[in-house]
Amino acid sequence: MTAEVSTIHPLGPKTLEDWLAEEQPSDGSRLELILGYLYMTPAPGGPHQYAAGELFVALRNAVRAAGRDDLNVLPAVAVKISTPFRTGVVPDIAVVSAGIEHTSFEAEQLVLAVEIWSPGNTREERDTKVAAYAAAKVPYLWIVELPRLGKPAKFYGYTLGAVTYRQEVYAAAGEAVLAPGPVPVTVDTSELS
Repeated sequence: MTAEVSTIHPLGPKTLEDWLAEEQPSDGSRLELILGYLYMTPAPGGPHQYAAGELFVALRNAVRAAGRDDLNVLPAVAVKISTPFRTGVVPDIAVVSAGIEHTSFEAEQLVLAVEIWSPGNTREERDTKVAAYAAAKVPYLWIVELPRLGKPAKFYGYTLGAVTYRQEVYAAAGEAVLAPGPVPVTVDTSELS
């Protein structure tokens, strides 16, 4: 997977400070800032939240088992990816190297970002967020693709190379894999949907 942030795209008028000052939607939607433009995604549905919950518990338990009190696992927190590129996102799960008392986190504190894609997520949204994580030098990225009904979830685990992500693992159809990350975590796709 190649990830690049285009310097040709015109930046929108909103800054990270504008984004953080915005009133968050009361319906559970997520407000993100992509290249200076506010972008709202619908509130996550049940299958999305179920997969996020399973991954959150697996990550939290792995961090505790590894004795990593320097890491915290948080669901859906604001991360300031890039001030020059006016980008701030809300990963479904974030593993951060900071305390939990913050309302937003710096990109360099994000150790692992987890994104759960539902069938409604656009290709542009996916590519833009992956490029933003790579540009911010987030070391690890997990992507879960939720299926349409009756199909298994797919899991992709990436490690950041020099400038792009390198796929380390892939699992589907009930397979379990050891996912790349700051601590050992086995992800079982049969538990994600």
